[in-house]
Amino acid sequence: QVQLVESGGGLVQPGGSLRLSCAASGSIFSINTMGWYRQAPGKQRELVATITDAGSTRYADSVKGRFTISRDGAKNTVDLQMNSLKPEDTRVYYCNANLAPDGTIWYDYWGRGTQVTVSS
Repeated sequence: QVQLVESGGGLVQPGGSLRLSCAASGSIFSINTMGWYRQAPGKQRELVATITDAGSTRYADSVKGRFTISRDGAKNTVDLQMNSLKPEDTRVYYCNANLAPDGTIWYDYWGRGTQVTVSS
């Protein structure tokens, strides 16, 4: 069984920084893309950043230049460094991984989410 576990959320003042981490564990043959999404109450979940197994990255326009996604393929982890945080970044952040547990069929897996609150 595959699990994604996030850590690193919390309360930070505007302009501050936080680093989110996510570790995938369990029966994992191969991971394609990993990423971070976020969701506000009553809103749809939105993409924040993704990174492929080849290291190609994609960012939402709202976080470009402030957030950086990175990945450790050997450890099956993905991190999100968030700088210059704004109150509008306040969301629940979810880790996502597109992976094949046995190498044949690909599935999307999600973590349970971690709250990020930006407030003075």
